[in-house]
Amino acid sequence: MGMWSLGLGAVGAAIAGIILANTDFFLTKPEHATVDHLEDADLKTTLGDEKTFKAKTLWETSGAVIMAEAAELSSLKPQLDQLGVPLYAVVKEDINTEIQDFRPHFTGDIFLDEKQAFYGPIQRKIGVLGFIRLGVWQNFIRAWKSGYQGNMNGEGFILGGVFVIGSGKQGILLEHREKEFGDKVNTESVLEAAKKIVVEK
Repeated sequence: MGMWSLGLGAVGAAIAGIILANTDFFLTKPEHATVDHLEDADLKTTLGDEKTFKAKTLWETSGAVIMAEAAELSSLKPQLDQLGVPLYAVVKEDINTEIQDFRPHFTGDIFLDEKQAFYGPIQRKIGVLGFIRLGVWQNFIRAWKSGYQGNMNGEGFILGGVFVIGSGKQGILLEHREKEFGDKVNTESVLEAAKKIVVEK
């Protein structure tokens, strides 16, 4: 009887753990970014001569769609080009050939954010419990089928997001924070937000 109850208790704990891991219960709630927080971020170019510049230059005159670690937005590049709104990727690290391996999957410019301003103001990590989330496995399979394999180097637990930032003083028009690895933003929402950007001629 004691072994049965111990076994049932272990099964119950495992089931409870899986259920809790598939909710947002243990996930740090995102703190919304502000333009003040993002515009002062130091970004580095990743092609040719390495140059450092302030992030606000990316959206000052034309606004921008900026993603932290997601390639699917490349499908919007033709529509964004018609609007005059650039598409950028900001990555948190460049280990070995990581950025070069990412380039075929993204059609915009890629910049390095070593201080990870675009991953804050409060960094959110999913941890190893993320690997028992159903959505994570679905996203891994989707990425693998599309040819993107990623790597096992560096800090892989920090969650990213997408920002649509208006020109001048328009501010942040859309902010999407990942809830798990590969959590995609609604591309129609991104496009609608981008249409609100006033592009300075």
